[in-house]
Order: sequence, then C-alpha cells, then structure tokens
Amino acid sequence: MKSSIIIPLLASAVSIHGLARLPSPETTRSPFSTIQPSLNSIFAEQGTVTPSSPTSNVEGKAFDRIVQIWLENIDFDHAAKNHNMQWLAERGITLTNYFAVTHPSQPNYAAAVAGDYFGMDEDTFVAFPRNISTVADLLDTRGISWGVYQEHIPHAGFRGMNFSNRRTGRNDYVRKHNPLILFDSVAEDAERRRQIKGGAGDGFAEDLKGKKLPQWVFVTPNMTNNAHDSSMRVAGRWVRGWLEGLLGDEYFMEKTLVVVTFDECGGDKNANRVFTVLLGGAIPRSLWGTKDDTFYSHYSTISTVSANWDLPSLGRWDCHANILPPLSFHAANRYQNAKDINVDEMLYNKSYAGPASEKMFTGDWWPAPNTVARCASGMGVLESIKETWGVGEGSYEYTRAYPDDGARGHGNVYGKGHAYGWKENVEGEEDEVAPPPAQVSGAPLNRSRSHVLRCLGYVAVVAVLFL
Repeated sequence: MKSSIIIPLLASAVSIHGLARLPSPETTRSPFSTIQPSLNSIFAEQGTVTPSSPTSNVEGKAFDRIVQIWLENIDFDHAAKNHNMQWLAERGITLTNYFAVTHPSQPNYAAAVAGDYFGMDEDTFVAFPRNISTVADLLDTRGISWGVYQEHIPHAGFRGMNFSNRRTGRNDYVRKHNPLILFDSVAEDAERRRQIKGGAGDGFAEDLKGKKLPQWVFVTPNMTNNAHDSSMRVAGRWVRGWLEGLLGDEYFMEKTLVVVTFDECGGDKNANRVFTVLLGGAIPRSLWGTKDDTFYSHYSTISTVSANWDLPSLGRWDCHANILPPLSFHAANRYQNAKDINVDEMLYNKSYAGPASEKMFTGDWWPAPNTVARCASGMGVLESIKETWGVGEGSYEYTRAYPDDGARGHGNVYGKGHAYGWKENVEGEEDEVAPPPAQVSGAPLNRSRSHVLRCLGYVAVVAVLFL
C-alpha cells in the first residue's frame, strides 16, 4: 500500500521539476507499423464512410473563421516573384519573416497542429500516441468546429500512406501532408477522423454550398497543385484560381482569416523562410498590400487561434509564439508580440533529437510540455494536458517566442525572445486572468511553491529507498 502511494508521488515530483533530461540519442528507431489498405478495401470504404461536417458560430476577437492553405517546397524569393502570389499579396498582408520549423515536409505539418515535431526528420509513416494533444483538443473545449480538406483523399478519414491518381498513376494524396491524421487522438476516433475529407474539388465545395464550413479549416491541395511534384507556376495558378471566387463570396469572407503559406522552403541548406500572405474579410482594406516584418512560425497559427477564441495552450512551442495580424493589433488583444528576435542567422533547416526521429532517436523519452505557463491567450494550458503530464515547466524552454532550431541546438540563440507582455486594461475593466510571470526565462515561476514541491520529491525518494 505504501509503495503504491509513494511511487506516484515520486513520479509527480519528477514531473514538477522537469528533472528528466534529454537522453543521448540513439542512431535509429524501429519503424512504425504502416497502414496501407488494399484498393478493394478503399473502394468499399468509399461507399460506406460519410464525411462529418459539424458547424459552430463562436465569435472570436479578430476573426470567426481561419482557413490555412499549405503549398509546398518553394523558396521565399521564388514565390514572391510569382505574379499570382503577388496578386494575393495586393489583397492582404505579406509576412516577410515567417519561418517553417524544419525539414522535410511531414514534421512541419505535425508542428502546425501539435506545437512540436518531436524530433521527426523523415516523411515515413508516423502515428503519434493519444497522449499527444493537438489544436483539435483546444478547439473542442469551446465547441469550435474544425475540419481538414485534403484534395483527392479517397474517402473521409482515410489513414493510409497515399492514394495515387487512378488514371495517370501520379502521386495525388499523401498522408504526410495531412496534419491531424498523424495523431492517434484523431486517427483512432471514428467520429473525429470523418472531419478529414475531400478537398478543393469535392468535400469543401459541398460544405461551402451548404454553408457548413467549420471555423478552423486546413486545406492541402494534391501533389501537383501544391507545387510538390510541379512548380511555383502551377501552384500559383491553382491557389489564385481557387481563392479568387471565394474572396468574393460573402459567406466565406465574413470575418474569415485566410493564411496562404508553404510547408518549407525549397532546399535544406538555406534559411527556412517561407512566403506567407494573410487575406480574407478579417483583413482591413487599409492593410492590403502591406508587409509585416515580425518573426512568425508555423506555431503562430496555434497561438493565434488560442488568443482569438480564449482557448488554452498546448504548452509547447505554441505557448508564446507571436500571434498573427489582424489579432496582434486588434483592440481586444492584450498580448504583445516579442520583438527582440534576431532573424538574420535563423536556419530551421534541421530537426533536433526526439522520439519521432529516425536519425537521433530518444527511445521512450518524450518532451514534457510546460503546464504552468500563462501563454499568449492568457488561459494557461489545456487541463487534460496537465492531468496527463503533471505540473512542470517542460523539457524545453517552451515559453520563448521562437522555437529551438535543430541546426543551432537548444537555447537562446536568437535573442531572449521574451519581450512579450500583456497590455494594460482599459479604464474600468477588470482582468480576471492571473498576471504574467515575473520571470520568463525558464526559471521557477513561484519559488516558494517550487521549494515545497522539491522537498516533497526528496521525501519521496528517501521513502522509496527505505521500503
């Protein structure tokens, strides 16, 4: 009986202080079991699996819907010269310092929904365990509808590695570009995975016509239209052609933020800066054709969603990632983005070690999230994450506005990245959220509490030794 009580206490004490350190990585890891159904089973599923299109109408501070459209593998300067991308830029805000977070494609997609890529450094089959939370879990706390549209996915919720064009045999749909299907918390939930469905030409068009678009939308064109197997010219023509009509659609445009970006740049030796434009009804016309030089990353989309709808954080690199316009300058926003960031030497062209790495595998060690931070939304960290991981400041310095760069190692290499804060309240308005931490460099947020918990940890260790 005593052991069963004390050992969990010891585990909790270790979790509280983040005593676990990044282990020495191994050279390889065993592959995940790949899911690739037969053609017959895929065709059978097409006739039985119906897409799910939940809707909601939760008002946000700066936008009521966010639509992310991801293209592939183009350098910033190359995309900026494309006349179709210039056409988009004339109708929105160009983010000149928006960075992908590593290479190759798949870890960037994972990062954009989970707040970390956990060392992933290949495009092979990966299935993240259920205890890794995603933006879908954050949205569900307030009943905000979400959906992923994958062009030419064979049926809703398809979990296989790929599906080729049946006529030409060319690559068409691939799992590595489908962010939420990478996570078992979605993929193994029969209802949730039905919210991953056909893309531009099928499921999306039906939901648009029926006015059933969710409030959080992720769109991936097929392998030709996204430039992966073609060119910037092809992708530019596709994205403009797809958006041009939508930008005139009153239902689609109303308080909608559209984010057009790229998963990564074209090479793995240069800085991983990618061309990104913000459009839609949420962007004031006075800001059309403007540029924003603030540092942003794929993690910024999660922090922006959290801050816009007063959602909690995942407690990872999303926690204090700079939030995007128009929310960053909206009157209702109190969070101030970090400015003391040196982007000139950023690379983000290599992954760091982790449990999803094939080159620097860390075994059963998974990085713990920061569960005590306030984060950009001011709402702290998702309760289920606290319950799963315990109380602690995390394995990495997740409260920094820029993530660790696998090419540079862990730590403050581009400035402190902590010049954030919360704006003062307007007169007569009370702030019901706890004040921001006095220290944001990874030091204990509450020294007295930390001291007490440390003592409890020592007591637990001694008790176990004498059992």
